[in-house]
Amino acid sequence: MLQTLSARRLLTSSATIDFPVLTIDGDGLIVSIEPGAAPASSDTTLTSTFFDIHTHGGASHDVMEATPEALGIVSRFIAAHGVGHYLPTTVTAPVDKTLASLEGIARAIDLASTTDWDARLARPVGIHLEGPFISHAKRGVHPEADILPPNISLFDRFQQAAGGHIRLITIAPEVPGSLDLIRHCTRNGVRVSIGHTNAASDEAHAAIEAGAQSATHTYNAMRPLNHREPGVLGTVLDSEMLFAELICDGVHVAPELVRLWLKAKGPQRAILVTDSMAAAGMPDGDYTLGTFAVRVAEGRAFAADDLTKGQHTLAGSVLTLDRAVANVQRFAGASLEVATGLASHNPAFLLGLERAIGYIAPGQPANFNVFTASGELQGTILGGAAVA
Repeated sequence: MLQTLSARRLLTSSATIDFPVLTIDGDGLIVSIEPGAAPASSDTTLTSTFFDIHTHGGASHDVMEATPEALGIVSRFIAAHGVGHYLPTTVTAPVDKTLASLEGIARAIDLASTTDWDARLARPVGIHLEGPFISHAKRGVHPEADILPPNISLFDRFQQAAGGHIRLITIAPEVPGSLDLIRHCTRNGVRVSIGHTNAASDEAHAAIEAGAQSATHTYNAMRPLNHREPGVLGTVLDSEMLFAELICDGVHVAPELVRLWLKAKGPQRAILVTDSMAAAGMPDGDYTLGTFAVRVAEGRAFAADDLTKGQHTLAGSVLTLDRAVANVQRFAGASLEVATGLASHNPAFLLGLERAIGYIAPGQPANFNVFTASGELQGTILGGAAVA
């Protein structure tokens, strides 16, 4: 049975269509997109759904639990906040724990590619391996004992456990062995992101030459900017080659530096992520991120062990991607078109999935976010069905 969907405008990766009328078939696929007459009352905008390439969980569950129940709850939660696709993201943990988590996440990814998957849930389409190949100096809350030097054989074990689904990996490029691993990952189609790094500028440039294409949560867990030694941060902001993630929650990065990031990277290379953990969508309290304890207070997530020492080390976020999109409009004056592109088209381009995710055309799944005239998310449609 066919259904129709109309709006004031439709934003695609390449065009703005005024007064679109979309026909959707019973399988939740777009049949046609045609111009229509001006609607009598609708002032909504349709966009692609979001693609979060850096999320550890939400709704009280961590993706490293890797059970069907936990991943199903996370998928439902983030779908309600506009996410259509995502990369479940691991954190540094003992090798055996990481291998087991990768196996469980891989099973969910395989299921999400079949008709048995509930179309109203966000689909996991790959894995972001954040750690263990990071810097001790900029580890953030990643457990120090489980950080390991870059190792191609170990990465291959991880990828085998993941059924080939690791699509993105965070690596500190200054650590010995990292450039060989970056080249290995790049040759095998895995995108490399520079992160949790104390790299100097020349080390960051070497990573780019080896194949790195992105930066993990820009500003955070990076050597700070210096006007004589720009370091990794200066290189990330300056390089036309790199995409750059940002956690736009007003906690991790000040609004002034959100504006600098967007000016530096432009609307084609900036990527919004959440870095959300299990506490996203939950009240303040005690939670876990991977294998370690986190305490959330007043919307900020901190490593619980560090709090007992009087330190305040941020441990992921409680951000949702719809709020990140709203915040970048507010902090940086970004248009809705730009803001939604940072959370949908840009991550898809980074991963080479621009024709599979967020691509609006006949024959593609009817996945849309619906925004009000003021730029707030009003609802989400996945596979032609409204997400509750």
